[in-house]
Amino acid sequence: MAGGSAIRGSRVGAGPMGEAERGEAAPRVNVTYYCANGHTVRPSFAEESGEDVPEQWDCPRCGFPAGRDAENPPAPPKVEPYKTHLAYVKERRSDADGAAILDEALAKLRQRRIIV
Repeated sequence: MAGGSAIRGSRVGAGPMGEAERGEAAPRVNVTYYCANGHTVRPSFAEESGEDVPEQWDCPRCGFPAGRDAENPPAPPKVEPYKTHLAYVKERRSDADGAAILDEALAKLRQRRIIV
């Protein structure tokens, strides 16, 4: 196909018009955050009266929380391992409780003559 559209490859708002068409950009403030892995993050926020800059920000490199104090960054979150159903049961019941429940169930089955 030899022809094409004159605006091919451009998007809305693109072009040399700049701030004359879009208006003035809001004043910005850059805040530095530090994570426990030593990464530095510098997001920018609009300077608006009454709006507070967050105390913590998620590090885009490792996902740990990042704080504003370089000497004392926030600790990484504690990750608990996956627990199986049996692990939860063992938390609620002791081995003696489990043996008593098993004996009771076997006694019921023996009364019905299912298990010899």
